[in-house]
Amino acid sequence: MSVVLGAIVPHPPIIIPEVGRQELSKVAATREAMQKVARRVKEVGPEALVVISPHSPVFRDAVSLAVQPKLQGSFAPFGAPRVSYTVANDLELVREIRVACRELEVPVAELTDAVQERFGIREELDHGVLVPLYYFREEGIVASLVVVGIALLPPEVLYNFGRALALASARRGKRVVVVASSDLSHRLTPDAPAGYDEKGRVFDAEITEAVRKWNVRGITGIDPRLAEQAGECGWRSIIMLSGSLDGFMVESQVLSYEGPFGVGYMVAVLTPGEYLGGKGGEAEKQGRVRGESEYVKLARRSLETYVREGKRLDVPHPLPPGMERRAGAFVSLKKHGMLRGCIGTVEPTQDNLAAEIIANAVSAGVHDPRFHPVQADELSQLTYSVDVLSPAEPIAGVEELDPYRYGVIVKSGRRTGLLLPNLEGVTTAGEQVEIASQKAGIRPGEPVELYRFGVERYY
Repeated sequence: MSVVLGAIVPHPPIIIPEVGRQELSKVAATREAMQKVARRVKEVGPEALVVISPHSPVFRDAVSLAVQPKLQGSFAPFGAPRVSYTVANDLELVREIRVACRELEVPVAELTDAVQERFGIREELDHGVLVPLYYFREEGIVASLVVVGIALLPPEVLYNFGRALALASARRGKRVVVVASSDLSHRLTPDAPAGYDEKGRVFDAEITEAVRKWNVRGITGIDPRLAEQAGECGWRSIIMLSGSLDGFMVESQVLSYEGPFGVGYMVAVLTPGEYLGGKGGEAEKQGRVRGESEYVKLARRSLETYVREGKRLDVPHPLPPGMERRAGAFVSLKKHGMLRGCIGTVEPTQDNLAAEIIANAVSAGVHDPRFHPVQADELSQLTYSVDVLSPAEPIAGVEELDPYRYGVIVKSGRRTGLLLPNLEGVTTAGEQVEIASQKAGIRPGEPVELYRFGVERYY
């Protein structure tokens, strides 16, 4: 074990005395918790600190890694130029992380001089790194540093970055502390920096409870739309950290949470314990640790068996709970956040739901006419969701639809279009009907019949 500790910390410069001054009393709980984290980090004696920051350069399609030999920064932008640091970059660990990411198919962008010039990136350490570094240095911790930027990649890929980080740390034989620099919602109050949204407190409650119980599925499975509405600044950092503790029992302590200034600050320390991995196949182990539902595990096994072995997966016996029923089901595949296949049945065609999922997973991966068949080297990059449909019911008009709750079926003669509910970018019933009509080749103004159906969605 080389990742000896994990920490989730906020990064508001206002908790730095030289910056916050008269405001420090409003963040007393956070400051005390940060000091506790620093003492805990000192106890484990890290050789390297890996800080994952949402304020380091962020790319849509790749995790960023700083590669300069010396990493420098100060609080000058916040009125405290004398508080500055120069830290050695652990380039050996950076190189090993890059190798492990390649093995686990996690895209990485190294912030070379050429890349920084191309994208107009400044070399200085950002406050997402500097704030925790301040508390570590105050505690007398001296260790090399690795700075990681988040990416707008699917949770599974971000999680696998954490796994690559742990693998690299073990190969180098270094004691590593991984820090997720993570403010939560920025929309907790009407005077919050990003404005007010009631979903801010919902997001903060969900992520805090998931961390408190160390429920990895609860962390990775948060609705991205909820995260966006909350204006969060750290969900992805926490996902990446959780991957670095993959396969271990984790003792999680949430030391504090408060929301002054309309922004949520959580401080937590994560101590890895007994190793639980190594039993069964790698896909099964990953699914268990990530907390995939039984529906998604079955879909994954079905497609992987078909692609790798050229045969259909047998229906499990006994049937998993809830899968003895008959129902229509859709299996959706995504690769790096983009749709890679989606096929399903509105009404049941198999003897039970398990058989329905097995058949539709293969169809989504191999027979979706919009895509080339999934290849074996893509399987580890896919994320799955399974939608189980309730029977469709006729409705009088769009006023009886809800794009987040109901899917829609549009019929005109023999032409039929279907759209699942709760899809990214679809926010009104009118958009639902329009898209479903386009899929069926139904022109605007043609008379149509509308049906709605409910969905149980599993990740």
